[in-house]
Amino acid sequence: MDVPKSTRVLVIGGGPAGSTAATLLAREGIDVTLVERAVFPRYHVGESLLPSCLEICELTGAREKLEAHGFVRKHGGFFSWGHESWDLDFAPLPYPYGFQVIRSEFDQLLLEHARSQGVRVCEGVAIRDLAFDEGRPRSATWRQAVGGSATGEIAFDYLIDASGREGVMVSRYLKNRRYHEAFQNVALWGYWAGAGAMDFAPPGSIANGSIDDGWLWGIPLHDGTMSVGVVQHKVAFKEKRERFGSLDEMYLAAIADCPLIRDLIGSGRLVSELRAEQDYSYISESVSGPGYFLVGDAACFIDPLLSTGVHLATHAAVLAAASLASLLRGEVAEEQALGFYEQSYRQMYLRLMVIVSGMYQLYDGKQTYFWKAQKLTRGDYNDSEAMNRAFLYVVSGMEDRKDSAQALRALELELLASGLSEEDAQRNLFLYQAFDKVIFLSSMDPDRAGGVLHVTTAPRLGLTATEPAQPAHA
Repeated sequence: MDVPKSTRVLVIGGGPAGSTAATLLAREGIDVTLVERAVFPRYHVGESLLPSCLEICELTGAREKLEAHGFVRKHGGFFSWGHESWDLDFAPLPYPYGFQVIRSEFDQLLLEHARSQGVRVCEGVAIRDLAFDEGRPRSATWRQAVGGSATGEIAFDYLIDASGREGVMVSRYLKNRRYHEAFQNVALWGYWAGAGAMDFAPPGSIANGSIDDGWLWGIPLHDGTMSVGVVQHKVAFKEKRERFGSLDEMYLAAIADCPLIRDLIGSGRLVSELRAEQDYSYISESVSGPGYFLVGDAACFIDPLLSTGVHLATHAAVLAAASLASLLRGEVAEEQALGFYEQSYRQMYLRLMVIVSGMYQLYDGKQTYFWKAQKLTRGDYNDSEAMNRAFLYVVSGMEDRKDSAQALRALELELLASGLSEEDAQRNLFLYQAFDKVIFLSSMDPDRAGGVLHVTTAPRLGLTATEPAQPAHA
């Protein structure tokens, strides 16, 4: 499709974040153009989806297509972690499963669905430059990246940057991405045929197994293969790379150190080349500004331990689309919409980061992780069963979905250190201290956010004002 001269909203990037945001806006009758550098299908890692994604696909109208495609239904997960093992069963959730997907197929399904909903989709088109008017992006020059050499310019009122790790706004203009020192990890993965299944875990579960210097994943896919990856800090990765003769040997040695994954693979065989990625945990100092929203990997990413990548992308897309729809209809001021988006996105991100960081303390034990989870929810759970439920809601993404439908309130993260030794308190609060006012606390300003906004999906997608919520544990 030809790129138009102008559009109300320009979306850069056709992955889950861009496709979801564009679809939701188009379904609200808003003129949306999506440009994507690649021509789909294209490869992407991140095959394990949380139950929250099922709810979001229902909201976009794509759930029926997702269900019919044949992806593996993911009913939970299994953790062999430190000195304990436990399963995670999604059955109690309102959306009781996610999916294990081949991302090239999943992403293309979402992009084609966006096109069917009225989004003007332009594949093989790369953004060369953005033009600004007093700090506000107003137009983009583009070039045909696949199948030709055409160039042009497109004007817009609002920009949604969903351009992934490349991050058009962040890398070229804002330059405000921060990488987390604690998560300077390297992932190395490949695909196996002939792997087994976990009959001791919910059907379609992801397997997560820790080793002394990292952890491994195992994800069953509907083409009969299993995605198997190892994650290690880059210091350990460098040491092992020097010790072993090749990446393949290092990878196989890590699998041998993890009984859960080793037994799953059994007599299977590696049927792909290995892929690697590093330094992938980061957040931008701001995820929105005058005339623009950063969504998905263009804004932030968390270590893949809890499979939160597509959840962060699609839930943020809902937040951005709701904020922008209300803004364009004149229901909220731009400052309110941007403030709500910043606050909501950061709260989601930090809550998940706290849980992930806690689980890297391999020997804290599952009850410690569950206790942290209940401190990061609206509930005040005292019994272990309820704390388990809090952990389930956080790591499934459903707590974020619940939060978006209620007036926001700050999480009292200092409580994560209560009752601990000074050393453990400092360890558990390192994220809170590292984010400081620049990263998180400044975004909780109720005067900027409006303080009382939440997302509504009926009769229209947008933001609605309610009475301010009281702080948790007030």
